[in-house]
Amino acid sequence: MGDLAGVTAKLPYLQTLGVDAVWLSPFYKSPQADAGYDVADYRAVDPLFGTLDDFDAMLEKAHSLGIKVIVDLVPNHTSDEHAWFREALAAGPGSPERERYMFRPGKDSTPGSGDGTLAPNNWKSIFGGPAWTRVTNDDGTPGEWYLHLFDTKQPDLNWDNPEVHEEMRSVLRFWLDRGVDGFRVDVAHGLVKEAGLPDWEGSAAMVEGGLSAPGAHSEAAEPHTAHAHVASAAEPAAAAVATAVEHKVKPPLDPPSPFFDQDGVHEIYREWHRVLAEYDGDRMLVAEAWVEPAERLARYVRKDEMHQAFNFDFLLAGWDAERMAEAIESSLDAAGSVEAPSTWVLSNHDTVRHPSRFGLADPTTFPKGISAQDEQPDAALGLSRARAASMVSFALPGSAYLYQGEELGLPEHTSLPAEARQDPSFFRTKGVERGRDGCRVPLPWKSKEPGFGFSEAASPGTGGAGAAGKAPAAPWLPQPEAFGELAADVQAGVGGSTLELYRSVLAFRRSHFLGSGTFQWAEEHDPANGVLAFHNRDVLVVVNMGTTALPVPAGFRVELSSDGGSGAASIVPNSGAYLLAK
Repeated sequence: MGDLAGVTAKLPYLQTLGVDAVWLSPFYKSPQADAGYDVADYRAVDPLFGTLDDFDAMLEKAHSLGIKVIVDLVPNHTSDEHAWFREALAAGPGSPERERYMFRPGKDSTPGSGDGTLAPNNWKSIFGGPAWTRVTNDDGTPGEWYLHLFDTKQPDLNWDNPEVHEEMRSVLRFWLDRGVDGFRVDVAHGLVKEAGLPDWEGSAAMVEGGLSAPGAHSEAAEPHTAHAHVASAAEPAAAAVATAVEHKVKPPLDPPSPFFDQDGVHEIYREWHRVLAEYDGDRMLVAEAWVEPAERLARYVRKDEMHQAFNFDFLLAGWDAERMAEAIESSLDAAGSVEAPSTWVLSNHDTVRHPSRFGLADPTTFPKGISAQDEQPDAALGLSRARAASMVSFALPGSAYLYQGEELGLPEHTSLPAEARQDPSFFRTKGVERGRDGCRVPLPWKSKEPGFGFSEAASPGTGGAGAAGKAPAAPWLPQPEAFGELAADVQAGVGGSTLELYRSVLAFRRSHFLGSGTFQWAEEHDPANGVLAFHNRDVLVVVNMGTTALPVPAGFRVELSSDGGSGAASIVPNSGAYLLAK
């Protein structure tokens, strides 16, 4: 799975890429039911990834290279193997230990019977299936129910309990004391639930949730099987049925969700803001909040709350000039209204990689994973568009977030077999949702080595996986053959490669101070005809999503283009993006 020592070894690569900070997904002690987002101990490194000493060494190396480190905080839920949850099960109903989580008695299956057979309400898990699981008492009788907005193994914390507030502030200080520069806050909009936990007929999903597969949250199997990492006999049939599923627009949440974007979350982040202010240096909080419209998201980055929030409107716009222009304008306006920077992101660990999304027949769709039975993207067209869109995101004022491997132009792994998949959403929806494994496949570092160099043979005598001539361990998810042509060692130093394009654009962004720049639509801006154009400081940015070539504006020279060249005579159609200066 990789480890913290491996991160340390790759930090020089990140330095030459030109990034300012690295955000690490969870490395805490965890049973790995949801790739570490089921935390069993917030203050310990899982042995899979090393030790606290390994973390400290990684942090010290990063800082020596001028790279800040942001760690992932998961405050909405813990693992069911966390000490608190075990104590809650042992203590029983009405105990202080159970008050740390969302335990509730069930409803009567027959009114007045008192048997509590029905779940406390009708909420569905984001990963599919019911959001409630019933526990068994010591005497073998059915007991209370606990809420898990995600997997069964991820019980939600009760943020009405002051003890939960105190514990998470302590966790913040633990990592700040070690020198971390900030926190990415998982499900930042989900901590507080509406009083009374009322029924809700809506459908909530993750970042792709603006577009949802019909039935994706109703055809789920229980009990939880995801962490078994094997396919059940029913999965091939379920996958075959899902082949015909079309992705349709999900209407706005009406009525609003009773478990997302409740006003009470903002006082939590004011508390955390005060904790970070106790420390010297530039410390930050960035929210993962699936909130719409942009004005609601802006509330998370008011001056006394978080510092940044992921801009999913921009990600969801897809390859479409009008949608992208609208997302840029609304995002800048909303962030500006609270004097916060906007953020730009095109891919992450929860979405199909954008080179593959942009290669679909409709490059604005957001499938929940892609399998071999689904439409296969046009790889060349998708990559060409992805390079152009990335140039746009790096040229906008604010902070740009790159997903690992994006700088190599990696596509989604679209042919993962069912038996290799590990995402709980795949299991809980019987394969209707393909899941997020396809974007999480380990990076290819060396084209000619096993696992493309992700796992390296240990030196003789070290006792490692590769000792005594043994082959290195296979990556935790299989890599597609196409990754060999995209490996870092194949692209490094090669003009026109995606890696060198990213290095060049990020260097240009830094030298022209675009991140702290200004924004104004340009005269050439014509989204109805597929042209997106804007000024940032003295730079003109033009991306041509239309069907006809455009002349280079008078007085400007092409400094960088998404095809890897400079000094171009015209702006090509369909996928060309250009950074121009006078």
